[in-house]
Amino acid sequence: MRPPAMLRRAAAALALALGLLAAAPASAFYLPGVAPNDFHKKDPLLVKVNKLTSTKTQLPYSYYSLPFCKPDTIVDSAENLGEVLRGDRIENSPYVFEMREPKMCQIVCRASIDDKQAKELKEKIGDEYRVNMILDNLPLVVPIAWQDRDAVVYQGGYHVGVKGQYAGSKEEKVFIHNHLTFLVKYHKDETTELSRIVGFEVKPFSINHQFEGQWNDKNTRLITCDPHASKLVTNSDTPQEVEAGKEIIFTYDVGFEESDVKWASRWDTYLLMTDDQIHWFSIVNSLMIVLFLSGMVAMIMLRTLYRDISRYNQLETEEEAQEETGWKLVHGDVFRPPVNSDLLCVCVGTGVQFFGMLLVTMIFAVLGFLSPSNRGGLMTAMLLTWVLMGLFAGYASSRFYKMFKGSEWKSITLKTAFLFPGIAFGIFFILNALIWGEKSSGAVPFTTMFALVLLWFGISVPLVFVGSYLGFKQPAIEAPVKTNKIPRQVPEQACEDYNWWWRSYLTSGSSAIYLFLYAGFYFFTKLQITKLVSGILYFGYMLLASFAFCVLTGTIGFCACFWFTRLIYSSVKID
Repeated sequence: MRPPAMLRRAAAALALALGLLAAAPASAFYLPGVAPNDFHKKDPLLVKVNKLTSTKTQLPYSYYSLPFCKPDTIVDSAENLGEVLRGDRIENSPYVFEMREPKMCQIVCRASIDDKQAKELKEKIGDEYRVNMILDNLPLVVPIAWQDRDAVVYQGGYHVGVKGQYAGSKEEKVFIHNHLTFLVKYHKDETTELSRIVGFEVKPFSINHQFEGQWNDKNTRLITCDPHASKLVTNSDTPQEVEAGKEIIFTYDVGFEESDVKWASRWDTYLLMTDDQIHWFSIVNSLMIVLFLSGMVAMIMLRTLYRDISRYNQLETEEEAQEETGWKLVHGDVFRPPVNSDLLCVCVGTGVQFFGMLLVTMIFAVLGFLSPSNRGGLMTAMLLTWVLMGLFAGYASSRFYKMFKGSEWKSITLKTAFLFPGIAFGIFFILNALIWGEKSSGAVPFTTMFALVLLWFGISVPLVFVGSYLGFKQPAIEAPVKTNKIPRQVPEQACEDYNWWWRSYLTSGSSAIYLFLYAGFYFFTKLQITKLVSGILYFGYMLLASFAFCVLTGTIGFCACFWFTRLIYSSVKID
């Protein structure tokens, strides 16, 4: 028997997608420790700039949205799907180093700031935006010494500027960091004299530069920064104020330091970076409490069930066997199909899709395929895995649908393919429109949006149909006990009857309510977001994440209860 046309088209679409992935450049798949870059002395080192980020607004912006120095031609670096969704905008910069060649007081440019540019700079500095740069695929960090500990931690990117007051004045002013002192750490091979970059640090300063004579571009001699006169920038005692009509001179120093850190271990430093948004102690503490309580409940239930099963199976007389008590009493109704069984099948199928995505992504991450140097690789992998897991979503939903005596497998397939992705895409589209309105680089371009739709309709939907077709062809899942034709009447009670299907799903999925409420608590107590759009984006994305978490945890709880219920009812003697 030939498979239906939909099955053949899905197979063709999958083959095409895999062919395109196979034909992609090898640089798109980066394994840590495989492709280091070796540099000779005086080899050019190209510094790239990335987005401006802020923990106060959560809205990224392009580096050149502010009046920084620009190269002659701005060139965008090739970005993968994950980078675009993250808001990364990697471009070239006017900062060009030479390997192991220190430079001091290098002039980048002189910029005149108008009213609009001054306003934008003040807004970004007030919102504590940071500048992110990249050298040899390493992000720029700022070393920060902990006063209470003898250690140094790292902050990703440097602040555009700071707010402060002049000595003897209470008026608050805004100052820009216009001098950067870079430090490039390298590991040198003693036999070949080749070097590999293992660190990229910066210390930002604000200084009101002065110069002698007339301005002669980069050949101008500065009074405030002159290596010939041993005059270097080491503090911000005479800062550069941001004010319309004033000129800002951007300068930098670059030094090189040999390091014992090998290239394969250069990312270890970034694991020690400070991140006030991650509370590892709270996460580990919560996991330990959950595991402890789960273990206690499991032991109590196992003891109770062992006692019940032993008692049920040891009934000797016919009268004792007929007098059913406890959970054995509802054996003829426990596997009766629930109300809205179609929706339950769709939710379970989508949860299986989520579980498969997370499992495969974690396996690839453990094996080292998702290196932190491959920006956007994690999000790209999760998105592609989600699309491919549509096969299992369709299979799971159709299997349960057939167990519930359903016959319209195409209907359940369409609901599985479009319910959750449709809701998620709708929320994402609205939030993306708000980001567009803010002119943020985090807004997903139309071409990327079209690619997402193509992945959805071109690969995910056909795979869901394939999975449903295969699942519906399988024999229906048989219950260990027969279901009575007439439902047993259950008296009004606070809990416990045979309508367990939805209860098992919603009880587990209700943990998403806690997740969303905690996100709200964190927003009002920890974050300093004041803009309305940023708040809407925060709660919009958290709503989407909580919805996905509900689907995932609900499916796990449902499958566990289904397996448990089948197990206990298959362990007792029932006439």
